[in-house]
Amino acid sequence: MAESSSVSKDFFHGPYRAPAAGRGALIHSARHLWQEKAVLTGGQALLHMNQAGGFDCPGCAWPEPETRSTFEFCENGVKAIAAETTTKRVDPAFFAHHTVADLETRDGYWLEQQGRLTHPLRYLADTDKYAPCTWEEAFVGIGRHLRDLSHPDEAVFYTSGRASNEAAFLWQLFARALGTNNLPDCSNLCHESSGVALNESVGIGKGTVTLDDFDKAELILVIGQNPGTNHPRMLSELQKASRRGCPIIAINPLKEKGLTSFVHPQDALSMALNKGTPIASLYLQPLVAGDFALVWGMMKAVFEAQADGAVLPNGERLAPGNALDTVFLEEHCLGLDALRAAVEAATWGNLADQSGISEAQMREAAGYYLQSKATIACWAMGLTQNKHAVATIQQVVNLMLLRANVGKPGAGLCPVRGHSNVQGDRTMGIYEKPSPEFLGSLQRVFGFTPPAHHGYDVVNAIEAMHAGKVKVFLGLGGNFAAATPDTAFTEAALRKADLTVHIATKLNRSHVVHGRDAYVIPTLGRSEIDIRGSGPQEVTVEDSMSMVHGSRGRLQPASPHLRSEVAIVCGLAAAALVDSPVPWLELAEDYGLIRDRISEVLPAFRDFNRRIENGASIYLGNSARERNWENGKGRALLVTAPLPQIALAQGRLRLMTLRSHDQYNTTIYGNDDRYRGIRGERRVVFMHVEDLAARGLHPLDDIDMVSFDSQGRERLAPDFRVVAYDIPRGCAAAYFPETNVLVPIDSVADRSGTPTSKFIEIEVRARG
Repeated sequence: MAESSSVSKDFFHGPYRAPAAGRGALIHSARHLWQEKAVLTGGQALLHMNQAGGFDCPGCAWPEPETRSTFEFCENGVKAIAAETTTKRVDPAFFAHHTVADLETRDGYWLEQQGRLTHPLRYLADTDKYAPCTWEEAFVGIGRHLRDLSHPDEAVFYTSGRASNEAAFLWQLFARALGTNNLPDCSNLCHESSGVALNESVGIGKGTVTLDDFDKAELILVIGQNPGTNHPRMLSELQKASRRGCPIIAINPLKEKGLTSFVHPQDALSMALNKGTPIASLYLQPLVAGDFALVWGMMKAVFEAQADGAVLPNGERLAPGNALDTVFLEEHCLGLDALRAAVEAATWGNLADQSGISEAQMREAAGYYLQSKATIACWAMGLTQNKHAVATIQQVVNLMLLRANVGKPGAGLCPVRGHSNVQGDRTMGIYEKPSPEFLGSLQRVFGFTPPAHHGYDVVNAIEAMHAGKVKVFLGLGGNFAAATPDTAFTEAALRKADLTVHIATKLNRSHVVHGRDAYVIPTLGRSEIDIRGSGPQEVTVEDSMSMVHGSRGRLQPASPHLRSEVAIVCGLAAAALVDSPVPWLELAEDYGLIRDRISEVLPAFRDFNRRIENGASIYLGNSARERNWENGKGRALLVTAPLPQIALAQGRLRLMTLRSHDQYNTTIYGNDDRYRGIRGERRVVFMHVEDLAARGLHPLDDIDMVSFDSQGRERLAPDFRVVAYDIPRGCAAAYFPETNVLVPIDSVADRSGTPTSKFIEIEVRARG
């Protein structure tokens, strides 16, 4: 049975007039600590979060500055730590009281709110309940399933971005020692498009900037990103840039509070006055998936300025021949002539139609870009989750390369990762398409031959489970059922598995959508002390800008029955792999030994243990930042792609899914969305007031949303309320995971396979 679709009677919508963060952030942070009964434990944890010698925030991947305040966290970081340090417990008594059929009727928010898991659990079909089991029983039972597979590719090893480097390294080692590269991860659902685009264009799938570059930038582009909710600590850097006069261009279909005005909660004067710092100098609201055409409009203006010169926003005159960095382009780039021909052939009228942005606005944005000698381009899910995502990101790269904005101070490419250590997991080898070099290193260090054939990404894994090709699903963190597209299809796929295993800290939807046999394995949180045979342990994480640092829990575990991710992975591997050359149980007792192995496999981690001593960080470097283009061409590529010509059927809308402010990824902390003025409800859809009127609707009317798969079959998301909002005509927005049902399993971005959650063609139908 699906989650309830009833709309709350406490629903309220009204404008939010205060700046982002500020007093509201403090009030709501305190409220979440109180609701989780975690005022003391959570407060103690916050003093150690993102501090040297402490633990890394389990939320976003935004880096910590070199000089840190005592309170180096944001509102959503507080929510994450309140959820982790809660004193509520999901213990054997809870499961004795609840059948899985009962739990399946509850929504994701209710499940998460029950508290921390305390014991290993196994599903018992005769009672339809989870019951506690011993660690040995869990390891032996899961190991038996894996040994009984007819082929290793019948197993899938999913990874969430919250896993540490050490756990992720062992997880991929476990999968490959078993004999499979089926390593789908949450990157497949978010920034896979960035990795594909950047690897081809500049030779590395990571961003090229460091935090210091934000202090030197003369222009910052924030494209398809809502930092106020998804990366709140980024607002501190944007505020500093704004105050020193650096223009910021926000490009987002919705007018988001965090991109208009911000009060730092540690700025006493601003807090007292409740007066925000303006963020965006220019705010452009393109159509959903209209960013490609917008960027082409900016490039068209740049090419025109190269020929004819331009008057800049500061009143200065740019002479002809100075819009492009011709020396850089000649020395470092390929593909300029083809790109220029394609862009110049596009008409301003078509670019305006496809982007939803006027020629004048595109020229204005280009003027800021031409004025800047050092520009940073940031982006997130708004660019990565539509059919043309890879090509769109490559057009952003093209724009930056035209003026040499890669590989110099204050400039560069900044894909903002949304989950702590999601980038580190990929660095550690969590990838279904491993390089021969990486596999060769594993063979040299561990003495077995890893599989060379590519494995399943997330969408392929779901399809394979649904077809009966995958028998065992193992999840290292995350909430797979809620994070993935095509909810009914995905849940049916999970139910077909012989075994599902989820390593988690709290109960979630995936645990009640289980295979014929199922285990839920509880693990320590980031904030908790991890003691193994060699003593207290430390793990490491990599932030969004390639900095690796230690993370050491400081609180007592929520239950004496918990084990770390590392210990769990090693226990599972030791039980499943007979005569393995990998010393799993030895590695489980001393994480320094794991880092020694990482050092041997990955050259960037040479002397890993020594380099992270005393709270030090490691910068992994970035080849493109050094203007060393490792894409097989020896130069950066200006990639030309056809301008998308998007046309919807009459009366349909472009839907984008998004998070509420009381949400982080699939975790729902509450049913409010403060910055968008929503209280007490999640089943809402944001639309332009004229789109409401054209359909005979009024604000707060009840509606259903319908999307269509490639065969034209309808998929229904029922019982939503419409909210009039500042969004372009023809567009709509609504929260996931409630709208994941509208994303067909076969609707993915070209070349990256990322589900198209930021472009779903829908109809809105009034409920009769």
